[in-house]
Amino acid sequence: MKFDPQQLAVKEMYKLLSGSVVPRPIAWVSSISKEGVQNLSPFSFFTVASREPAMLCISIGPGVGEREGTVKDTLANIRDQKEFVINIVPTFLGNAMQKSAENLPSHIDEFEAANLTPIDSEKVTPKRVKESPIQMECQLHQIIELGTDHLIIGKLVLYHIHEDYYIENHKVNLEKLRPLGRLAGNYSENHDFFTLPK
Repeated sequence: MKFDPQQLAVKEMYKLLSGSVVPRPIAWVSSISKEGVQNLSPFSFFTVASREPAMLCISIGPGVGEREGTVKDTLANIRDQKEFVINIVPTFLGNAMQKSAENLPSHIDEFEAANLTPIDSEKVTPKRVKESPIQMECQLHQIIELGTDHLIIGKLVLYHIHEDYYIENHKVNLEKLRPLGRLAGNYSENHDFFTLPK
């Protein structure tokens, strides 16, 4: 079988892409509006963009559902404030993350809605998720408009990791972290690790 993207509806192509590029890590992005309202939202189009300087990128699509035709709060906040935090999502925070993904009005604080604890960052204004074992403070480097989406590239300015998740020599204990991943419309729990035979 083969599919020409030009002959498919956007949603049809999205289903094929999101079911093929898996598992995807989740960036739980905290930002703040110019009015001072905190925002927290997950994005699974997320990866490392550069090693030196350390940069991360997320892709933010247009508003959906009743907010179709609008810009998502996260994008608006990053455009205005030029800062954000990427919090990593372990499996035990999955329900809270899902709550923060709901289409809530812009004046609602997702930290409160998801019963999470905001804590001060050190180099940026947006808060970090205290319950997340890994938090990465970022300053905006560039926003690239790509079709219907916006690619956000952020420079990592401070990396936080809870000591229980740190292994010596700058390694992360992935077996303890058990990061949540995205599989099309479902999720995956990453905890089975193995080395390929030589």
